[in-house]
Amino acid sequence: MEALVNFWEKHLLEIVLCIIWLLSFWEHYLSFRQRALMQRLVDLPKSLEGLISKDTYDKARAYELDRNTFSNVQDMYSKIYNTLMLIFYGYSFFWQWSIKITKYYGFNHENEMVVSNVCCFILSIFFHIISLPMVIYDTFVLEQKHGFNKQTAMFFIKDEIKRFLVTQIISLPLSCGVIWIVQNGGDYFFWYLWILTVLVTLFLMILYPEVIAPLFDKYSPLPEGELKQKIEELAASLKYPLYKLFIVEGSKRSSHSNAYLYGFYKYKRIVLFDTLIKDYCKKDGNDADKESGCDTNEILAVLAHELGHWKHNHALKGFLLSQIILVANFVMFAKLLRYTPMYNAFGFVDSQPIIIGLLIVTMYILIPLNTIFNCIIVVISRIHEFQADLFATKLGHGEALKAALLKLQKDNLGYPLHDKWYSWWNHSHPPTIERLEAVDKTK
Repeated sequence: MEALVNFWEKHLLEIVLCIIWLLSFWEHYLSFRQRALMQRLVDLPKSLEGLISKDTYDKARAYELDRNTFSNVQDMYSKIYNTLMLIFYGYSFFWQWSIKITKYYGFNHENEMVVSNVCCFILSIFFHIISLPMVIYDTFVLEQKHGFNKQTAMFFIKDEIKRFLVTQIISLPLSCGVIWIVQNGGDYFFWYLWILTVLVTLFLMILYPEVIAPLFDKYSPLPEGELKQKIEELAASLKYPLYKLFIVEGSKRSSHSNAYLYGFYKYKRIVLFDTLIKDYCKKDGNDADKESGCDTNEILAVLAHELGHWKHNHALKGFLLSQIILVANFVMFAKLLRYTPMYNAFGFVDSQPIIIGLLIVTMYILIPLNTIFNCIIVVISRIHEFQADLFATKLGHGEALKAALLKLQKDNLGYPLHDKWYSWWNHSHPPTIERLEAVDKTK
């Protein structure tokens, strides 16, 4: 046992890197299985005849093949720069650099909060810049090629700047809170850390839709008419405390569509993307002949599905599960907080900064545990999706839900067939074909 501990302490960084790359190879293997399936199915499979046209199938297949290639390249790119970051003790380098910057500007370099905030800010800039080429390619090459991107370069730049600033405004004070709690919370500081994250999460759930989301997209009340009337009637029939009904101008960003619910207690909101509503968006020259969006009955079916999530308390169950995972991570962080071999393995010889320790534990040491948790979340999420579909079907929206699922699949160029292993690992939402079959069995 002692020999095993010594091996672990001596080769901790190598073990972490092995786990990272083994997980990457597994994900690439699943991705290649999905790619092989798509490459085999050039012609429209008989199982899809009558569900989608050959033209739609070809477009969806081409889009998914491109996304598959991009996903593999992006994952490899991420793994390479993360590996280099660890091999060359990047976190230690940025920490020492932060101390120098703090000294240079006359701040107290022995104050861990100050140095930690400088370090977190620099790391945020570094990771943002290094990931930017992939984000730009995804938006302006891949999504543009398949007709989804609607952003201009200036819109994208403003978006990225706002996103970065909002992230810093939230994360920097939070890091101060984390450090203070760890320094003053005693042996059971992880409980106080958990309470802090719960309070911040609940606060952001209130703040995000009212303050943060409108910084990025325009939210307007849904205009009076048949759609609004029927949505209000559906909500009232289920005693859903609908407070406001919004439409978000997502078409300036992308032609992908969606709908969601949010809010606390009696202040529930429903948000529809403008791209979800048939004939709502003004089509440009490229989209003039493209039919997209759902009609009133189909939108009601989609919302019946979302209300099924509310009725079954899926959001609350997901929140509770996330808290269990969070506590597990914090407990392990508490156990390893002063574990010198861990800091040494990542290049920290003379210091053990709290924030860096939290990053190391949650992002690297606990990869196996959090991978298991992620698998559990995916499985539970799929169960919840079937339950929500069942709820909508029992309300009498089965046929409209099927039509909506097919339209959304077409509008978003979703590829309808998936390798079982790939789908099990990646899809929190069941494939559309499985959902259609489940709806048919329910009726």
